[in-house]
Amino acid sequence: MAAEYRFRKRENLYKLIKEIKLWPSRSGRLHGIKELEKQGNFIELKLYCGENFRVKNSKNSRAARWLRNKMMVEACPGCKVPEWKLEKYASTSFG
Repeated sequence: MAAEYRFRKRENLYKLIKEIKLWPSRSGRLHGIKELEKQGNFIELKLYCGENFRVKNSKNSRAARWLRNKMMVEACPGCKVPEWKLEKYASTSFG
């Protein structure tokens, strides 16, 4: 039986993606995070598929809501997210 991981429901986005190491895109794909750096109230992200961008560190952001509600369709083929990481994310609960 896989271990269950728990997070507070209204956790900051930085702490959430620092532990999970997954990023939800607007198309519904889960991307693997290669590097992340906190810069004040923003987070610099570098994904395995080569994308780089900057997001605001917020509890109410689209990404934080989508991670909590698990609104994903598939894993990104460019990031090659391993199956064990997807299983770990599936067993994660927010409460």
